[in-house]
Amino acid sequence: MTPFEKVYKLVSFVPKGKVLTYKKIAEIAGIKDVRVIGYALNKNKHPKKVPCHRVIKADGKLAEGYAFGGKRAQKKRLLNEEVQFLNVDTVNLKKSLFKIPLNLEIYLRVIFLR
Repeated sequence: MTPFEKVYKLVSFVPKGKVLTYKKIAEIAGIKDVRVIGYALNKNKHPKKVPCHRVIKADGKLAEGYAFGGKRAQKKRLLNEEVQFLNVDTVNLKKSLFKIPLNLEIYLRVIFLR
């Protein structure tokens, strides 16, 4: 499985109303350079199936380079899903971070090792 395929697989599990960080995706997928996550999401050909708007920075901030309309478009999509914000461009991670179930995380780590 390529790094991009790993990113798409993992992001596809993030539910509506929740977000996941580039850093957590890299950790689970075994990708050392977090920028690879951004590159993959920028090339995402199926944004409805792979909801890349649900991926944010580890500090809760929206990334400048959101490929599908910029930071404003990303925020609009997240607000439509009732993601909670602390301020203009920072998601409330305490309320909106996707806490990956342990069984799902283990499953993903195992298939990513192949």
